[in-house]
Amino acid sequence: MTNYELFSTFAAVMAIILVVLAYFSVLFCVSHLTSRRATNESFYRAGRRSPWPMVAFGMVGASISGVTFVSVPGMVQASQMTYLQLCLGFILGYVAIAFILLPLYYRINLTSIYTYLGQRLGPQSYQTGAWFFLLSKMTGAAAKFYVACLILQQFVFSAMGIPFWVNVAGLVLLIWLYTHRGGIQTLVATDTVQTLCLLTALLLIIYKVVDGLGMTIGGAVQTVFNSPMSRIFVFDDWLSPHNFWKQLFSGAFIVIVMTGLDQDMMQKNLTCRTLREAQKDMCSYGVAFVPVNLLFLSLGILLTMTCTTATGDNLLPVYVQTFLADGDTLIPILFTLGIVAASFSTADSALTSMTTSYCVDIRQRPADEQLRRHTHKVMCLVFVLFILLFRYANSTSLLDAIYTIVSYTYGPLLGLFSFGLLTHRRPSDRWVPYICVASPLICYAADMLTQTLWGYHFGYELLMLNGLLTFTGLFASSQCTRSAEGRTPS
Repeated sequence: MTNYELFSTFAAVMAIILVVLAYFSVLFCVSHLTSRRATNESFYRAGRRSPWPMVAFGMVGASISGVTFVSVPGMVQASQMTYLQLCLGFILGYVAIAFILLPLYYRINLTSIYTYLGQRLGPQSYQTGAWFFLLSKMTGAAAKFYVACLILQQFVFSAMGIPFWVNVAGLVLLIWLYTHRGGIQTLVATDTVQTLCLLTALLLIIYKVVDGLGMTIGGAVQTVFNSPMSRIFVFDDWLSPHNFWKQLFSGAFIVIVMTGLDQDMMQKNLTCRTLREAQKDMCSYGVAFVPVNLLFLSLGILLTMTCTTATGDNLLPVYVQTFLADGDTLIPILFTLGIVAASFSTADSALTSMTTSYCVDIRQRPADEQLRRHTHKVMCLVFVLFILLFRYANSTSLLDAIYTIVSYTYGPLLGLFSFGLLTHRRPSDRWVPYICVASPLICYAADMLTQTLWGYHFGYELLMLNGLLTFTGLFASSQCTRSAEGRTPS
């Protein structure tokens, strides 16, 4: 590498660092303004004063995550635009949450949604649900945040000789610094900033790609529409994991468990002033998923015309790397900003929700501020360890890895809540932990067996099978009751 190339690369790295520092400066300012009178109540529920349009806009960034930025554009090479079928299923899931789960959560005035399981099914069910959430969220959030750490390592820290573990620890420390006081009250505001940065970066990257191809916006739209990779619907192959009905119903159930049965996602929605506002929030950002993901997939099609050597998750990073090597800083800066904004909006809320669930559900001491502060620190430390483990364990597409984790760890939550909502029966509470552990193990064995015997590999529908097995086990251990708690405990 010549001296000029070294200087250009160094200048690009420094520009990225300055932009990221400026970004975090904004987050710290927002955190300071929103946490000046912070209490345990504001940490957990923001006093239920959050404006629903702000929550809805911020939830777009929190739900997308940095994984979308990396994985979705590269999906078009293997599965065209069939991911949009899953996004259409997401809308059904958000509607179900808005009009089935949210009324229940607001009626019993919950801080943690798993309190419902204790009231309806029993203390063992309560603890089991909370522990499954902590495992699910810690694993999934670590996998998502791993993207931001990997990108910053590739574009910034490797050139400075900083090891990956220092990178991870430093980024998680930044999250702790701006969330440890204000909690969810701070996150509602910072998510708005992060989503704005994410969408701005995405649109500007698309514009630069289109301009680099010598196209107009209208010409780019026509190119995407005519591409063989623009296929959305698959109705003719029932064995395909991309079959429309599999994707539609899987999308609905993925959203129900990853949002409606997830303390992280619901904690922000429960900060809205009224049930009506929370329902508007839920439906608004649910519908927004389709156009946003359409933009990511369209970017992927355009990138395949520009970067012909890269595939999958490497498609967009390799494209960005070519600009970094040439000393052109705009695309690397936009890409890094988008990744950081998306990943941090996911990780910060995950750590806050896990702190909430541990204090409220596991220790059942929500008013203990000292416990809350210590728990938040411990969650950050465990989060770092999970990210480092994921670095050495992941060998598949990042988005597929996330949904595979969801299928195994969120299935028992789906079964528990479904049983509570759809029946009047009460399970044998002491058997609930065993049933919830057995269901994912049976699903794994079934997937291995069907692959060996018939060559059939379960896709996202594994989540529904997991939930059904949990539901069946609970039903088999239950007895009918129409006691006071019924469907909607007081």
